[in-house]
Amino acid sequence: MKNYNYTFLISISLVAALGGLLFGYDWVVIGGAKPFYELYFGITNSPALQGWAMSSALVGCVAGAAVAGKLSDTYGRKPLLIVAAFLFSACALGTGFADTFNAFILWRIIGGIGIGIASTISPLYIAEIAPQETRGLFVSINQLTIVIGILGAQIINMLITKAIPEGFTPEQILASWNGQMGWRYMFWAGLLPAVLFFVLMFFIPESPRYRAKKGQYSKAEGTLAKIGGQAYAENELVTIRESFDAGEEKRTDLKMLLDKRALSILTIGIVLAAFQQWCGINIIFNYAQEIFVSAGYGINELFMNIVITGSINLVFTIVAMGTVDKFGRKKLMLLGSGGLAIIYAVMGYFYYAHVTGLPLLLLVLLAIAIYAMSLAPIVWVILSEIFPNKIRGVAMSIASFALWIASALLVQTFPFLNESLGTSGTFWCYGFICVLGFVFVLKKLPETKNKSLEEIEHLMLKDKKDTTKI
Repeated sequence: MKNYNYTFLISISLVAALGGLLFGYDWVVIGGAKPFYELYFGITNSPALQGWAMSSALVGCVAGAAVAGKLSDTYGRKPLLIVAAFLFSACALGTGFADTFNAFILWRIIGGIGIGIASTISPLYIAEIAPQETRGLFVSINQLTIVIGILGAQIINMLITKAIPEGFTPEQILASWNGQMGWRYMFWAGLLPAVLFFVLMFFIPESPRYRAKKGQYSKAEGTLAKIGGQAYAENELVTIRESFDAGEEKRTDLKMLLDKRALSILTIGIVLAAFQQWCGINIIFNYAQEIFVSAGYGINELFMNIVITGSINLVFTIVAMGTVDKFGRKKLMLLGSGGLAIIYAVMGYFYYAHVTGLPLLLLVLLAIAIYAMSLAPIVWVILSEIFPNKIRGVAMSIASFALWIASALLVQTFPFLNESLGTSGTFWCYGFICVLGFVFVLKKLPETKNKSLEEIEHLMLKDKKDTTKI
């Protein structure tokens, strides 16, 4: 392994990955605030408004993901991450100060735009600065910070919430500190990492591949030299420049996406992004609290959920970081899709046969572990590296857009599936989706470990004959 400047690499990767931490925090913090802001805004008897409050950020996510790639190809990865940091800061501040339901929704949508941008650009930026031998590890840092953000939000919600005496009426809860101020502090707590993200982003370099795309070769070489030395910089720059057509404009043309070769790669990215959502893990999380109760954990089951599921998620994300560059992307994707298919088959049978308690609990924890070390981080690694240099930003944006659309469809269709198929049938349905995902990965996804982004580009394009240049 070459003698890379890992202090520099880790520093700039952690800064970029703060977008992931805020993504995780902002996505989850609303759950702890939910019982209190619903009373404050008087929407406890309106399922439609309750659902809108919870899902409004998703509208912003879709919008942010839709524009992030094109804007990052035009203006750079760094400016887009600075914009995301500003939106996270504004959301944390504004949501906490909201005095009307409409203002609350507006700030949630603004935060969602930040999530959409960060979820697209943070892994892309890290992939473009990381050496090929450890790119999987570095891109997985983003997933690690997402998990830390999720767990952090759950813990902060728990610490901020003051004990509510038994028998308190909704009116008394509304008049309490929790109902008036506590839920606001949950959102305000995200302001510190958001401001830190905003400030630190000004001190990290622009992506060298974006610099090369814009013809700024000396600046690209300077960043690459700081990463791996002058010889590494010169070699990398030659390879990067070869991936762009000499004499052609270095801008991203959306027409390139319609090229047969690019379209086939984009299809792989869209399918994997949607599969990450439709693999069914969100159903596991939705059922987690009920399963803990059925297993006999009746006291503080919500906090038990936080400690156990959050810790499992964190531990096995770290496992993924240690295995992604050793075992490879494809093997871990097959492990995740195949493992979840088997678990869902057994869980479906358990629900069908009315089996509850510890066996069901163990299956839930195993499913979370498998997802955390496979589909959760690895899909983002793959998406950040399979697209050609000239269209990477906009292609990544389309894949992220597909991921958030899939997430929205999952939320909308789950109640229908659960009602029409029952709990057992719902798990069997998602198990079948995992089988389809397993077959797709086996047939369509090449292994990309230990390859430069330009080598991956050549690998993805070599069998797709077309006369149009990408």
